[in-house]
Amino acid sequence: MMTLDDYQKEASTTMLPQCRDLNYLGLGLAGETGEVCDKLKRLIRGDGRITDDLLFELGDVLWYISQLASFLNVDLSEVAQMNIEKLETRKKKELISGTGDHR
Repeated sequence: MMTLDDYQKEASTTMLPQCRDLNYLGLGLAGETGEVCDKLKRLIRGDGRITDDLLFELGDVLWYISQLASFLNVDLSEVAQMNIEKLETRKKKELISGTGDHR
């Protein structure tokens, strides 16, 4: 099984040199996230293939997230761990539902 850090390193080998740019990566993430939303919309209306199409788009979102982490010189596993810790803190405070970055 591939680890998040292994994925991040492998994914980095597919990055074009001219695309190692924060703006490019951020816009790419937004675009791929939009494609995930579009696949979900199609699924709701009954004409989507969730198994392939949605999973492929989720992979593209993961690629951009991993490359943004690389741009910031952070391992993807560290991003994942930070997120789990944040969610556990919110759960303990009974703040899982709600809004705001620092609940």
